[in-house]
Amino acid sequence: MIRPFAVLCALVALPAQATVLDGGIKQQSGNGTFVKLDPTTAFDVGADTFDDDNLYAFDEDQNITLTEPIRVDIGGDDTGMIAQGTVVASHYVFFDSLDSIHHGYVYFDAPILGVATYEPTMAATDFLANTSVNYISMELRGLENGDYVWIDEQDPHRLWVYWAGSSPGDYIRVFTEKSEAALMM
Repeated sequence: MIRPFAVLCALVALPAQATVLDGGIKQQSGNGTFVKLDPTTAFDVGADTFDDDNLYAFDEDQNITLTEPIRVDIGGDDTGMIAQGTVVASHYVFFDSLDSIHHGYVYFDAPILGVATYEPTMAATDFLANTSVNYISMELRGLENGDYVWIDEQDPHRLWVYWAGSSPGDYIRVFTEKSEAALMM
């Protein structure tokens, strides 16, 4: 006989399906919050589909061994690359505001290896998306002038953003080391 309390304890003991663990907005000119999206549910991202003050993130493909090196705009090795043979987890972070500025962060379950912040580096890594998400206006991805992203020097699990949103928004791809949480799903 299965006892309800035992089932509840087993469910609570399972790790959450989360490699993006948390996020927040420290300061902003709007009224947004951090929102983690479920990429198994179909939705569109890009071309002003959200138009609000929230900071969004979702997980893309997890624990993929790179068959060739990938270029990143922030992080990577001395040449701006993540090496072939590295196991990476991919995540998408964006801000699709009409007219707002915010300073916030996204926290991951594994250290950040690198970040794609420009359209060409994002396009070259689209093979790591593998979600039910429909990516639209892909030629407009990346950061706009005056936007900043940096990996926290004290905690490499945290990505900081300082973004001013305008149409079509700011979109980046973050690569972390192998996700232990994804292994347990």
